[in-house]
Amino acid sequence: MNDVSIIGLGQTEVKEMWETSIRHLAWYAIEAALDDAHISKVDALFVGNMAAGQLSNQMHLGALVADFAGLRGIEAVTVEAADASGGAALRQGILAVKSGLVETALVVGVEKMTDQVGSSATAVLASTLDADYEAIHGLTVAGMGALLMRRYMHEYGVTVDDFANFSVNAHANGTNNPLAMYRNRLKADRFGSAPQVATPVSLFDMAPSGDGAAAVIITRHERALDMVPQPVRFAGSALATDTLALHDRKNVLHLRAAELSAQRAMQAANVSHDDIDLFELHDSFTVMAALSLEAAGFAAPGQGWQLARDEEIGRDGRIPISTFGGLKARGNPGGATGMYQIVEVARQLRGQAGDNQIADAKIGMAQNLGGSGATAVTHVLRTDS
Repeated sequence: MNDVSIIGLGQTEVKEMWETSIRHLAWYAIEAALDDAHISKVDALFVGNMAAGQLSNQMHLGALVADFAGLRGIEAVTVEAADASGGAALRQGILAVKSGLVETALVVGVEKMTDQVGSSATAVLASTLDADYEAIHGLTVAGMGALLMRRYMHEYGVTVDDFANFSVNAHANGTNNPLAMYRNRLKADRFGSAPQVATPVSLFDMAPSGDGAAAVIITRHERALDMVPQPVRFAGSALATDTLALHDRKNVLHLRAAELSAQRAMQAANVSHDDIDLFELHDSFTVMAALSLEAAGFAAPGQGWQLARDEEIGRDGRIPISTFGGLKARGNPGGATGMYQIVEVARQLRGQAGDNQIADAKIGMAQNLGGSGATAVTHVLRTDS
């Protein structure tokens, strides 16, 4: 099969954009990606979006975005997989190019998370959970995070303060990211005093919702070599699923889909954990960061938090994460989050990360989770330069 590489990157700020429509937001990222690739046309468009139908009263984004971006007539579809919609859309784009039926694909993740606020926004986010057995009984996304965090603390004897360095690291990196929603530093001793969202989850545990769009343009690696000076290649890619409801899992603290997708992507890429220079994980909550590190094999069960405590997740650590602020500081634009992760890994591998650059980064991994981990998409990227 064809190897697939990135030839164009584009992204917007993550913030509250009341004055910007979802079509404009997608176009800003697409325009930047087209300019970066020095092209004006693509063969197919894949749009990753979680909830525009509910949040923005707009569905049929494939046709809408293609039309507004000046790409009318091309193949265009929307891909939905809760928070993992961006990563899932990219997976479809990669498969299309690998098949040989599509030469150049554009993938954009876009979300207007702040078009609704308060209880209506909470209800929309809860629709990513099991409607019949979770949401109908009042479980929210924050409540799900709280249940997981409380169970983790109980099982492994850790405290709230033991999660602090996940957020401290994210904010330290977000400080250097001009596109991040929050660019303030966070002190570890202030972590435990933040207002509660769903006990024990506080504002410093949970990633803020924001509006944003990020895009990549992909094509065959052989073609990419003739088009851009430094193509970033997808060495491995995998999507896996788990039960939607937490109570159906044998172990609620084991992200089985995350484990499977990481294993399959790493196997396809023929890399080990020691080969990976950075890992952009889905830190929607600090406990999810710990669980992701464990599921992906960077830590044993119950020990993911120790990587944060020992500062092994920093830019100079054993496995750097959240290198541009992660969801916690960059912000969480729902279905666009997975595409931000890809853009950030690609910038690291291109050597374009500025003050956030990981030294000699050659191989990076991104993992995008949907809901409570029912969908997990993992991509391993590398540069051969």
